[in-house]
Amino acid sequence: INIVLDFSELDDPSIRSRLNECLDTILNKAQEPLKSKKVQHSNARNAVLFEAINLIIHMDCESSLLVRACNQLGQFLQNRETNLRYLALESMCLLATSEFSHEAVKKHQETVINALKSERDVSVRQRAVDLLYAMCDRSNAQDIVQEMLTYLETADYTIREEMVLKIAILSEKYAVDYKWYLDIMLKLIRIAGDFVSEEVWYRVIQVVVNRNDVQSYAAKIAFEALQAPACHENMVKVAGYILGEYGNLIALDPRSTPLIQFDLLHSKYHLCSPTTRCLILSTYMKFVNLFPEIKHHIQDILRHDSNYRSSDVEIQQRATEYLKLSEVCSPTVLATVLEIMPPYPEKQSPLLVRLKQKKPLMESEGAVEPTSSATTTPVTVYIDDVPKLADTAQQNGLLVSLDTPESNGHYEDSTFSSMTKPATSTVQSNKKFLLKNSDIIFENELIQIGIKGETTKSSMEIELYYGNKSNFNMTNFSSNIICTGELES
Repeated sequence: INIVLDFSELDDPSIRSRLNECLDTILNKAQEPLKSKKVQHSNARNAVLFEAINLIIHMDCESSLLVRACNQLGQFLQNRETNLRYLALESMCLLATSEFSHEAVKKHQETVINALKSERDVSVRQRAVDLLYAMCDRSNAQDIVQEMLTYLETADYTIREEMVLKIAILSEKYAVDYKWYLDIMLKLIRIAGDFVSEEVWYRVIQVVVNRNDVQSYAAKIAFEALQAPACHENMVKVAGYILGEYGNLIALDPRSTPLIQFDLLHSKYHLCSPTTRCLILSTYMKFVNLFPEIKHHIQDILRHDSNYRSSDVEIQQRATEYLKLSEVCSPTVLATVLEIMPPYPEKQSPLLVRLKQKKPLMESEGAVEPTSSATTTPVTVYIDDVPKLADTAQQNGLLVSLDTPESNGHYEDSTFSSMTKPATSTVQSNKKFLLKNSDIIFENELIQIGIKGETTKSSMEIELYYGNKSNFNMTNFSSNIICTGELES
């Protein structure tokens, strides 16, 4: 079976038919009672069964075999043996990516959720999380996201950051109501703020900026989140940004007047790191434009020695420049300089890239990506970082951009540097090259690398070609081929 797995193309119908008969026989044998109570007999039968299921998944064309394999694995989910439960969950992650077996996998959702709640082994619980992520689609997204959020509060610390990424991806990808998405994301930051990476809270900001229908609601719940006695710093960042842009949308409510918003945000100021303080100072400057009636309160804060003469150069510079800006600029100029943020341009998801970095092995095997057939719309994503300072003058009123050093003009993308392993399609292409003289051996969002080989009786010539898939010109490009072993001679 392992040898057959090395061949990705089995075009001969007769070979496929005979192979399907063998696999069907193995699945039938697995249903028969054990003829011996010896552990070795059981282990051998299970080993053959799991290899057969791997081959069925590898072929991914016989719907009946895929569904039968899924049902067989479902019987192992409540087995006494921890290893069998682990292997069943791992294999079902792969089955969930197939259009033929995705619905069959979803039938075991309750069993997987129970495993998440009651399983003692952390590795099995982690595979249960992977399977919930893989089986998620628009029909069950809210239930799965809620269960993952509940588990996150007690989850092992080693998997919390990965869970945060998965919850963030699923809640946006399958959000029918973006108010629900914002509720989930703020709850996520509240529960696991220490494990919320910058990409996650940046993404919340980008969604709010790009959707006019949720901006008022975002300002309301961000203001409410700040009222918690223990407010995580990432929550302060999100709330500070949103109130700086859209605080005026809730200013008529007597419970969230401009002065109340300012006082509430400033109560968190001295508890935050210098980076967050810089963002809050930018919010204060936004308030000068939105709420002229509290301008003198903000100027007093900017003049305070803790800011105006701060030991942190960035804080001192902002306090000085913002104070001067508020004193010399007319309301018209301020309104132009501090104009509301324009929508962000769409780009590759930074959350998906980050998730691939967390679990490169599972991603390369396609184990945790939700099936394409179950997805009605792709993830809508925007810039993979906050805009640079150089863009501030053009975008008028950017808040977080002031926290980022000026761009050096070169194109940088974490996607390129993080793709240390080939994608799923590339892994399959490598196997195809066993039967062909040319193929693509590596491909990501930025570059495509192909290979072409010509052989004679005693030698082989190999040619590599590189294709630029990005919208930017490559400069100072070079490649090195490292030969090892016998190739060195």
